[in-house]
Amino acid sequence: MVTLRFAPSPTGRLHVGNIRTALLNKLFALKHGGAFILRIDDTDAERSNAEFEAGIFADLERLGLRHDETFKQSERYDRYNAVRDLLITQGCLYPCFETPEELELKRKRQLAKRQPPVYDRAALELSDEEIQALIDAGKKPHWRFLLPEGEIAFQDQIKGEVKINPATLSDPVLIREDGAYLYTLCSVIDDGDYAVTHIIRGEDHITNTAVQVCLFETLGFPMPKFAHHSLLTDENGEKLSKRIGSLTVRGMTEEEGFEPAAILSYLARLGTSQPLEAKATVEELAQDFDIKHFSGSAVRFTPAEMLSVNRHLLAQKEFPEIEERLKILAPQADAAFWNVVRRNITLMKDVVEWAKILLSEPALIVDPEDRDFIVTAAACLPEFAPQSGGNVWSEWTQTLKEQSGRKGKSLFMPLRKALTGEEHGPEMAVITDYLGSERIKARLQKALAITG
Repeated sequence: MVTLRFAPSPTGRLHVGNIRTALLNKLFALKHGGAFILRIDDTDAERSNAEFEAGIFADLERLGLRHDETFKQSERYDRYNAVRDLLITQGCLYPCFETPEELELKRKRQLAKRQPPVYDRAALELSDEEIQALIDAGKKPHWRFLLPEGEIAFQDQIKGEVKINPATLSDPVLIREDGAYLYTLCSVIDDGDYAVTHIIRGEDHITNTAVQVCLFETLGFPMPKFAHHSLLTDENGEKLSKRIGSLTVRGMTEEEGFEPAAILSYLARLGTSQPLEAKATVEELAQDFDIKHFSGSAVRFTPAEMLSVNRHLLAQKEFPEIEERLKILAPQADAAFWNVVRRNITLMKDVVEWAKILLSEPALIVDPEDRDFIVTAAACLPEFAPQSGGNVWSEWTQTLKEQSGRKGKSLFMPLRKALTGEEHGPEMAVITDYLGSERIKARLQKALAITG
């Protein structure tokens, strides 16, 4: 069975980069009828936080990225300890006693000699007696994984064949001096135990993957298939981390006002040549998902493009889908109001301004040079009921054209500004029908009175 996982650490809020990774894994699982697992990587006890953990669940639920199973690494230490002991017995994990200062000094010497700054495996030269003497003296070892000889290669579903020379890698530390497990070992054990078949994650994990390939082979687990997507940059090609606060799930949905479906629709196509489409559900996004559509090139996150998707998504929504949220923003709003504005709002909060314009009677000012024109417009406006569905706008403006000699923008814009105070918005035919002749005349007369 196809099985994928998303493995966030509860050390902060989920941001747009995390969301993209979670989404690609979820879409792959849906596309292939597989399972999507949520794994909480909380082995870093000092930085892990219960509030952040709860936030992960809340954010994924808010986005509609539901998981089939979940577990926490902090609940699996017995399993990790058993594998640790096995690797030590096999000679694949070896104890090291160098301090950070000693390692840094070695690194500087290597760089000075123009050598790769990799660990020299000096600890392998220690005898059992020397190791015991160091432990008796109160020194605690950190444990490194002995990388095998030879080139490490794997086929990446986005980047193609990846080859890494182990001579450029240090034997990775898998266990710290205090006994804490680092990401690499626990991740491989979990992926093996939960039969993860595909791992989709950022390209910053490629070196980790090389090490993990060796660990999968050493532990006898089936090798998952890997796909490393490009990391997101801002519009200037710089890392998003400088402004990541505004790009958390909470920041984008609650503070900025993006629809969750718009965020997912945008991220599902970002990095592909496929056109952006506003899809209402994750299931719809999964229908034409293919990991091979994603490029290995740099990907720029452009909020303006996501706003465009948001606009299209709102335009698709029918009143029953949006009624509850709409009433919070504009209690007087009804289906007729929504049908007037829904194609002219970018974010849901924009309805507040249109409610002020259409549901109340704002004081609007007529340009003095248009005063006589508006007087004529009020005089020749035919009587009609709100939402009657006729062609009043066309008839009205045709009469005005004949009486005033105006046409084009000089005819339409003064009417738009006199009725809405805006230069852009819903089609005037729709606004005219929505307001009805009585409200239109009242607005025009009020504007004329204010203008003097």
